Amino acid sequence: MQQPGQPAAAPTRADLPGTPSPEASRTSAAASPGLIAQRRTSLLVTFVLGGLTALPALSMDMYLPALPEVTDALHSSAATAQLTLTACLMGMALGQLVVGPMSDKWGRRRPLLIGMVIYVIATAICAFAPTAGLLIGFRLLQGLAGSAGIVIARAVVRDLYDGVAMARFFSTLMLISGVAPIAAPVIGGQILRFTDWRGVFVVLTVIGALLTLVVWRFLGETLPAERRQDGGLGQTLRTMRGLLADRVFAGYMLAGSFAFAALFAYVSGSSFVVQEIYGASPQTFSLLFGLNSIGLIGMGQINGRVLVGRVNMDKVLAVALTLIALAATALLALSAGVFGEAGLGPVAACLFVLMSSMGLAMPNTNASALMRTPHAAGSASALLGTSTFLLGAVASPLVGIAGETTAVPMAVVQLVCALAAMACFMGLCRPWQRRTKHSVTVV
Repeated sequence: MQQPGQPAAAPTRADLPGTPSPEASRTSAAASPGLIAQRRTSLLVTFVLGGLTALPALSMDMYLPALPEVTDALHSSAATAQLTLTACLMGMALGQLVVGPMSDKWGRRRPLLIGMVIYVIATAICAFAPTAGLLIGFRLLQGLAGSAGIVIARAVVRDLYDGVAMARFFSTLMLISGVAPIAAPVIGGQILRFTDWRGVFVVLTVIGALLTLVVWRFLGETLPAERRQDGGLGQTLRTMRGLLADRVFAGYMLAGSFAFAALFAYVSGSSFVVQEIYGASPQTFSLLFGLNSIGLIGMGQINGRVLVGRVNMDKVLAVALTLIALAATALLALSAGVFGEAGLGPVAACLFVLMSSMGLAMPNTNASALMRTPHAAGSASALLGTSTFLLGAVASPLVGIAGETTAVPMAVVQLVCALAAMACFMGLCRPWQRRTKHSVTVV
């Protein structure tokens, strides 16, 4: 049995049922039918992990075009409507602290299936919520249950990959899961043409149920019994304390979390900015949101296919955070009227640069942090996810603090978060120093 604090060798890809070994991957095109079936199963597993990673975008972005309608239908303010986003985000943050350590102790599959079933039930209840208060409550439950898909998908990747291969796989997942931010608001906008905001949750319920069935059928266990942690709550707390005590891990965690908070400030505020301030339709907003998501996916693929393995990941991350800060600065200047009355075009361009730069920042912060934690991937993934979603939840209501007539609060939140991300990266990760190649020891 592996002792706490001793890094475990990453399992081979053959540990995942249906996933070919490296030797099999090098077999010539004249492969046997069985090997071809293995490759197809491996691709399907990749899509399953991508679907789990896309769950936050599905839960959030499909609902965005309906926010103004929810405000009117439930007789609430814009800030209250945004709390329905915050509640889901808070649930996803806090739930990961529970599910992550559970997956280190009991394996990845069982906690994931339980969480997905609860997610489907909670989403179905959201469709019938009669008041804003009840909708906020059920969105919190939806987030708590949905956190299983986020944290366990990331832990599964850590089970199977290491180093450059892990960074590349995260970029691949971004290609798959990145379809969700493109499709979700477009689907949400189209749903609103035929029904009201409750229909959005009906569609989310169906998607959640289908994903649960696919997980049950095709995603095998990736954490062998001999690599699971036997300790209880005390061991879990010691593990997380050891992770947080690692300066470099904490630096990547906070840098990625603040960058995500800048992203979520856009997610929660852009619907009101584009539709209420600039008078765009829900369909126009959905198309602009999808275009920004294409930029995020494109940069993610450039990161995984061109930059990773050729350019130091810290250098790529530094460029990404700088671009995010510059885009937020330009957006603040435009929103404050420094260059006169700005139209939707310049504002949309700034948001495009900000979103696209996330395709460089997000895979590299996750991979760099998880490379230090092969022994506690579930707990490390939980800390990464919790920090990310908590900061995003804090940023969300701040965007609407000055009402629906100005984009200045959104730009200010984005700039503050971008500068904080750069400070954490430079102050804690200290990329100019040679980092240890060994994982952090947790006792």
